[in-house]
Amino acid sequence: MSQRTYSAKPKDIVRAWHIVDVNDKVLGRAASQIATLLKGKHKAMYTPSMDTGDHVIVINAAKVKVTGTKSVQKLYHRHALAGFPGGLKTTNFETLQRRHPEDIIINAVQRMLPRNALGRAMMTKLRVYADDKHPHAAQKPVAKTVEA
Repeated sequence: MSQRTYSAKPKDIVRAWHIVDVNDKVLGRAASQIATLLKGKHKAMYTPSMDTGDHVIVINAAKVKVTGTKSVQKLYHRHALAGFPGGLKTTNFETLQRRHPEDIIINAVQRMLPRNALGRAMMTKLRVYADDKHPHAAQKPVAKTVEA
């Protein structure tokens, strides 16, 4: 007897909506669990070459925590002039948390997903909000707890 490997078809994919509250949660642990939901690895129909994941709403991004001295030492880099010399801009965690707290979650989750078209498709299902208000009540999201 031979076994056949299951491969999900696009018509078989059913996407749920999850809401994740990251208030006082550790950034890395929360991001890895959010990435798992976006990939669809929590489903039995998971197929690595397909986007079988769910939609994820992240609230309270401004209240996410990091351990140790990362709040001062963790740096975020971006190029202001498309890679030209001298165009590198650097921001630490505390400053970015004050100005754009959504970017912290987006950066962490994006770097845990594949770096290709599939990863970019998964990122379109992520919505991040700095506080606890979001406009997705009509989708009836299910609360998902993030383990510390």
